[in-house]
Amino acid sequence: MPTNLKDTTTLHNGVKMPWMGLGVFKVTEGEEVIQSVKAAIRNGYISIDTAAIYGNEEGVGQAIRESGVAREDLFITSKVWNADQGYETTLNAFETSLNKLGLDYLDLYLIHWPGKDKCKDTWKALEKLYKDGRVRSIGVSNFQIHHLEDLIGSAEIKPMVNQVEYHPHLTQKELQAFCVKEGIQLEAWSPLKQGKLLEEPVLVDIAHKYNKSVAQVILRWDLQNGVVTIPKSIKEHRIIENADVFDFELTAEDMVQIDGLNQDSRAGSHPDTMTAGF
Repeated sequence: MPTNLKDTTTLHNGVKMPWMGLGVFKVTEGEEVIQSVKAAIRNGYISIDTAAIYGNEEGVGQAIRESGVAREDLFITSKVWNADQGYETTLNAFETSLNKLGLDYLDLYLIHWPGKDKCKDTWKALEKLYKDGRVRSIGVSNFQIHHLEDLIGSAEIKPMVNQVEYHPHLTQKELQAFCVKEGIQLEAWSPLKQGKLLEEPVLVDIAHKYNKSVAQVILRWDLQNGVVTIPKSIKEHRIIENADVFDFELTAEDMVQIDGLNQDSRAGSHPDTMTAGF
């Protein structure tokens, strides 16, 4: 089990990925994202997750430069958006993201959504970027089992990561088992279900037992399930609090109770309905 923010899991290509990072979905470009990322790095985070569609890559890049931490000590993720899927368009989108971030390479580049027809060409572009040393690892986001099976069937390189919506109301046990079998690291976006889980009575009771917040209990549950997690916050005290999950351990009974909250309900879109137009 990870014991601090710098602890890592090893991806199937040998790259080490931090177990916990900062997500910046819906964090406004400019001062808000700059201060959020700088606060995270200042308090020990080394992994930052952004995406082209978030519109805040420039601010993330500025924060990285101003943080005083060496680039090679950080793990930076971005994603290609749906409208840019396809071989050449993905290569161009990657250059745009890299330029906005002001970086020479990414640690992880993901296909944001599976889509319908262009995914395999998009993946070929990611494979090229990986072989060319422009990105240290490549993966996907929001892929269900059937998407992964279809992609792996024609891929030269298997995805190293699958970032999906994952929280106690959406435990995705079958998907996780598939990813474990295939050596693909599961990563949680929206681990707190955009705040909708913070009043859940079962979680409130468990949090009281450990003198922790509900958010800390959920993030600990992620880690004990072997899932990388990237909670988002723009408040420094919350960024610090989210990372304070390495000094307690949920019991097997706690884990079963939390698993039992599953409703297969999502805060975001279902991957199978995000296929129109790309």
